[in-house]
Amino acid sequence: MKISFDLDDTIIVNNSFECEQQTLMQRIFGVERIRLGTIALFKELKAKGHSICVYTTSYRSVGKIRFMFCSYGISIDEIINQIIHEKKVRSVNMPMSKYPPAFGIDIHIDDSIGVGMEGERYGFKTIIVSVDDNDWVNSIMKQI
Repeated sequence: MKISFDLDDTIIVNNSFECEQQTLMQRIFGVERIRLGTIALFKELKAKGHSICVYTTSYRSVGKIRFMFCSYGISIDEIINQIIHEKKVRSVNMPMSKYPPAFGIDIHIDDSIGVGMEGERYGFKTIIVSVDDNDWVNSIMKQI
């Protein structure tokens, strides 16, 4: 299964949840902090044969996103930023913030209730994770 994750307020820290430990090199290079449990979750999903993607409305470069995850020992199969999203979604004429089916994504995980509503409206599966959910990894695994 191909699973995508949003970045901001889902994986990347917003001061509302605990973070994975950072190395000195990550701090020196200004690598963004990620939510506690991300490393274990991604590794477990990969071990079960799932493909892991990042699907963000951010304009961060694909290289920057890949470097960030690589610095945590996480391999990402595909990265879709806002630029890639706009090119693809414009071609299918769908005015929405995210459209995972255009990229062959089976489930998208996000913090935005609006993305969940788009999923219901346009027929794609989402898992909405609250920033307050300290057991977010188990919440996701139960729904997958």
